Amino acid sequence: MAAITAGLVKELRERTGAGMLDCKKALEQHDGDIEKAIDYLREKGIAKAVKKAGRIAAEGLIFDGVTADHKKAVVLEFNSETDFVAKNEEFKNFGKVLVQIALDKNINTIEELKVAEYEVGKTVETALTELIAKIGENMNLRRIHETVAKDGFVETYSHLGGKLGVIVEMSGEATEANLHKAKDIAMHAAAMDPKYLCQEEVTAADLEHEKEIARKQLEEEGKPAQIIEKILIGKMNKFYEENCLVNQIFVKAENKETVGQYAGDLKVLSFTRYKVGDGIEKKEEDFAAEVAAQIKG
Repeated sequence: MAAITAGLVKELRERTGAGMLDCKKALEQHDGDIEKAIDYLREKGIAKAVKKAGRIAAEGLIFDGVTADHKKAVVLEFNSETDFVAKNEEFKNFGKVLVQIALDKNINTIEELKVAEYEVGKTVETALTELIAKIGENMNLRRIHETVAKDGFVETYSHLGGKLGVIVEMSGEATEANLHKAKDIAMHAAAMDPKYLCQEEVTAADLEHEKEIARKQLEEEGKPAQIIEKILIGKMNKFYEENCLVNQIFVKAENKETVGQYAGDLKVLSFTRYKVGDGIEKKEEDFAAEVAAQIKG
């Protein structure tokens, strides 16, 4: 049996909001498999739906940019070791320049960005190496995404001082009113973290997984088998409402209209949402131990 560490219990608590003893029991029953433990806690009604990405930790910023005609947009994640460096003006200016380079040269991969010309006779990768040497902290160009509108337009939104960045692609013309609406929808995506654009994007595997958890919850509640399937239909509609962008209740709605309804004559064609450090596990430091080690050393 795998060792159930305090750190594993802590992570499960953070991801589910369940009590310490419940988390420990769930991990013990599933040999330390945190994903299976999460499903178990949800089936028992102890935990609500949780986000899949575990601990999020890397520092840095999300940089975004859009062309003047709103036909092309870019989001870039540029990581640093500490939040202190992410606030450095040279770090921020470097990120802004890279977004402009990506827009100018139609760059959509980190590999392409690194070999692009930063200035005469110098690549982006060389410029980054020089910046690392100057500031004295490691930095990383982690990921980049470019959206090019074919028939419609694109808009971006930056949240929490660059900790979140979103691109939305919309049908229609880039009028002032439509750009305002697109910015609102991008803001909603930043705040509500939808997993899919619409119901059609939900995979059969994901849907079946949610159904199975809901079915076990209903069985735990003692619901009769003959009505469970009917209840599941309502629960899956709720799943779509909570996880699909166009089905979510718009954050600024006055009458509980969905994002799709708020869009009106426009259609949300795609969205990309970047959050700093999403999916990266950060090394947790014991500050007291670190100071003690430095004093000894």
